[in-house]
Amino acid sequence: MNTTTKNQGGTPGTSQAQNEANKALDKGREAAGHATEAARDAASSVGQAASNLASSVGHSVSQKAGDVAHNVGQRAEDATSALGSGISSLAGTVRDSAPQSGMLGTAGRQVADTMDTVGHYVSDKNLSGMMDDVTGLVRRNPIPALLIGLGVGFLIGRVLSSRS
Repeated sequence: MNTTTKNQGGTPGTSQAQNEANKALDKGREAAGHATEAARDAASSVGQAASNLASSVGHSVSQKAGDVAHNVGQRAEDATSALGSGISSLAGTVRDSAPQSGMLGTAGRQVADTMDTVGHYVSDKNLSGMMDDVTGLVRRNPIPALLIGLGVGFLIGRVLSSRS
């Protein structure tokens, strides 16, 4: 008995690939959820620390502020690392669920390779490393960076004004 599924297009295994793609998408959403949860925890820590700072004076104020900044920074780094790991994991899922040959297989491998590269970059560099890279890029190319910033600002302004 042939268990290969055919969809309306008649391509064997397409529904299985769609199911795997949906699973991969769910894993990506789960990774994003973890990153959101870590960010929410960081925001909660900042709120608690702000309350503590209001009751502190003198030297303890500066000490608490330094601790809070370190904790928030550490949580942001952890969330970024988790996001990078999630992207790399999703790349593996895409790679495993993509067809092994044909145009769809080639596209799936390319997407998975790109996602894997991005995941490793995000995990390895974390937030501070990425900010250093962006800063270096802007310093090496100030005029294109300015033009890109103006263009992005213009587009955001257009989107926000069209919603009003």
